[in-house]
Amino acid sequence: MRPYIYITRKLPDAVINEMQQKFDVGMWDYEDVPVPKEVLLLEARKADALMTMLSDAIDETVLTAGDNLKVIANLAVGFDNIDVKTACREGIAICNTPDVLTDTTADLTFGLLMAAARRIVEAAEVVKEGNWKSWSPLLLAGHDIHHKTIGIVGMGKIGEAVARRATGFEMNILYHNRTRKPEVEQQLGAVYASFEELVGKSDYIVCLTPLTEETKNMFTREVFNQMKRSAIFINASRGPVVDEQALYEALVAGEISGAGLDVFEKEPINADHPLLQLPNVVALPHIGSSSVETRTAMMQLCIDNIESVLEGNKPKTLVNKEWKPLVRV
Repeated sequence: MRPYIYITRKLPDAVINEMQQKFDVGMWDYEDVPVPKEVLLLEARKADALMTMLSDAIDETVLTAGDNLKVIANLAVGFDNIDVKTACREGIAICNTPDVLTDTTADLTFGLLMAAARRIVEAAEVVKEGNWKSWSPLLLAGHDIHHKTIGIVGMGKIGEAVARRATGFEMNILYHNRTRKPEVEQQLGAVYASFEELVGKSDYIVCLTPLTEETKNMFTREVFNQMKRSAIFINASRGPVVDEQALYEALVAGEISGAGLDVFEKEPINADHPLLQLPNVVALPHIGSSSVETRTAMMQLCIDNIESVLEGNKPKTLVNKEWKPLVRV
């Protein structure tokens, strides 16, 4: 009997066809609708492996639904949607998709910074809506990017890639991280700073930190108040690291100049959310790694991880390093 894999979103036929050569494959029918919890639980009861999305809550009820589950491959770098502690207890390998999306996400992050700084989305809408009536000296004037100071909070691989892009604009680079990165300082001229120093000195504050208990609501009203009034805040990490009400109030009060957001506390964000009513907010639908090439590579990495575990080998990108498969009697 072949192992059974369940996939929580509809994927391209080419990906499924490859998997079906070795496994029995079940898949939710929709690309843009989350799998209902009751369906996920039913599938988890019989699955040997799950390929999941960041929007799927993989809690204890899912992890203990059946006796066959050996591996979960999450189509994301982050894995805060998974109860990793319970997975370890149950002998389930948790895998993610780092590295393959680093440059793509850095491209999007820097693009978001540029869009917010130069009011690109706002300007495009002026043209499309027929509101471009004349030229004026300060028509949709934004902020320069070159020679300004970028402060990167979370200097992981994506943070490093954003810093490399910043060097092309001859920016001054500050960073804050749990640990210093001497090699980054040497190669890119980045300067380590305390969180408070970075917030106070940066023209662009770019959040790329993972979501943990320590980073949840890291950006409060007090933090925004410490920023320059001309500062622009960029978040391409996770929504809950920001107090969204505090960000809204800071923007309305003019305590900061603008924001570029690819992530939100609750996703998808409602169209009537207060942040979306502000012209100085550029909002994207969590598309950091969304290029055809990168998403395809992420899917392939998930397949490789699942195949490795089901064949009794260690996966390429194991999250729970202490994982040991259970010997079920």
